[in-house]
Amino acid sequence: MFALFLAAYLLTAPTLMGIIVIGLLTVDLFSAQYIGIAAIAGAVVAIPVAWLLSRKLEHVFDAKRR
Repeated sequence: MFALFLAAYLLTAPTLMGIIVIGLLTVDLFSAQYIGIAAIAGAVVAIPVAWLLSRKLEHVFDAKRR
């Protein structure tokens, strides 16, 4: 399951980080400090998202193996 979690995290973290940073840039917050905090927040939020995604995918793969 860890390999699936890692693969899901490697896809979700940059996506969420980019979404949050683009949201900041949309509201005219161009400070490097805000962008750094937003990137870290996206990486942290991606952890439970990747865990849930990997859990769901594991159940799908287990169901197909049976």
